[in-house]
Amino acid sequence: MHSRTVFFVSDGTGITAETFGNAILAQFEMKPRHVRLPFVDTVDKAHQAVRQINHTGDAEGKKPIVFTTLVNMEVLKVIQSGCKGMLLDMFGTFVRPLEQELGIKSHHRVGRFSDVSGSQEYSNRIEAINFSLAHDDGQSHSDLAGADVILVGVSRSGKTPTSLYLAMQCGLKTANYPLIPEDFERRQLPPALEPHRKKIFGLTIQPERLSKIRNERRPESRYASLENCRTEVSEAEAMMRRAGIRWLSTTTKSIEEIATTILQELWPERLRY
Repeated sequence: MHSRTVFFVSDGTGITAETFGNAILAQFEMKPRHVRLPFVDTVDKAHQAVRQINHTGDAEGKKPIVFTTLVNMEVLKVIQSGCKGMLLDMFGTFVRPLEQELGIKSHHRVGRFSDVSGSQEYSNRIEAINFSLAHDDGQSHSDLAGADVILVGVSRSGKTPTSLYLAMQCGLKTANYPLIPEDFERRQLPPALEPHRKKIFGLTIQPERLSKIRNERRPESRYASLENCRTEVSEAEAMMRRAGIRWLSTTTKSIEEIATTILQELWPERLRY
């Protein structure tokens, strides 16, 4: 059973409030119930949010915890005056003191992109996502010169989710290539990748973990057998060593950790959310 309900209230998507709130809550041994209330951008919606928060508190007999990233002051005042939960206004805590210190007003805009139609950063991110989808799993050899990152590794080592994360969160055009038995027989990288070694980063994984993942997809197959997984991983790691490619094991790492390591190695100037 959850020990407390936590609300994330925002006039945007609520992603910032929830990301920050979760980072704080992770410091405590508890399993709260999460409720995200996005697009609370009118006074009427604010009153609805207050009623939901207060009803939850009355029903549970505990004050809900409420993280907010509201930029509309009228909406925020409704929450502040009516909410019976523990209110943590992140913009009030951080943005307004910074305004005073810097002597300038913040944009007070909703979300990361206030107007996507005019945001070059957003357009670049969409372009990166399209590129990464088109170059997933070695589907296309075209325009590899336009890639920011090329991931290599055996099948099911985490290349696709890492590629999409780098595209969606960092705006990096990411291609990924599976290393296959033919590559191991040649004892060298796929020919299409040779001119782009500086962009290549390798992913590996413990054979036992790889076998388990592959068995979920193709149970009892040679592809998923532990013996085959050991052979492929060993050959892939040997190839990456010979080629002088930087690489890491994804066995115990999250997508965020993998992506951060890649950014540190290849694109340190893009190391930001």
